[in-house]
Amino acid sequence: MSEVRDNPEKHQFELIVDGHTALAAYRLKPGVITFTHTEVPKELGGRGIGSQLAKGALDLVRERGLKVIPLCPFIKAYIEKNASYQDLLLAQ
Repeated sequence: MSEVRDNPEKHQFELIVDGHTALAAYRLKPGVITFTHTEVPKELGGRGIGSQLAKGALDLVRERGLKVIPLCPFIKAYIEKNASYQDLLLAQ
């Protein structure tokens, strides 16, 4: 299995599986990352790829010391279901 990588030129985290790219798009400001959209190709559907992508992206965000604004419903739901990432949320 591939690992999640940041593609800063495209402003997205990517997970490439079987030649298809799942992505989590973001906007970056000092100290804060806003996830705007997550996309998993239909060829990868039902395999947990979105969750692997979210976990990998949030782990990288944690390493960088960023706070998260989850505008993307998928990332928001993932954080809500996984308490270990809730400390990353930017207090509103």
